[in-house]
Amino acid sequence: QVQLVESGGGLVQPGGSLRLSCAASGITFSVYGMGWYRQAPGQERELVAGISRGGSTNYADSVKGRFTISRDNAKNTVYLQMNSLKPEDTAVYYCNGRVSTITYWGQGTQVTVSA
Repeated sequence: QVQLVESGGGLVQPGGSLRLSCAASGITFSVYGMGWYRQAPGQERELVAGISRGGSTNYADSVKGRFTISRDNAKNTVYLQMNSLKPEDTAVYYCNGRVSTITYWGQGTQVTVSA
């Protein structure tokens, strides 16, 4: 019954923008720390951005200044605004929710940055 559902992925040109959404259900969203991870073919899954229950954020160095994570607790949704996209941003992006020892993952959404 717990679900994290990503949306907003797709094909975008280098330098373009995309906004990912992750809608959560079956959890008390406001108490979860949320994050976005990504995994490219042949690569390890890496943390892209995280946002705490209190709203503090952290970013991978590779996306700092280009990506912004935010959350809307009233909508049980976390967002990732991605600007100035580069081909190396191409990956499957996964939504993650954590509290204490509990972790949930979304199914992922494909982001492809290509001319």
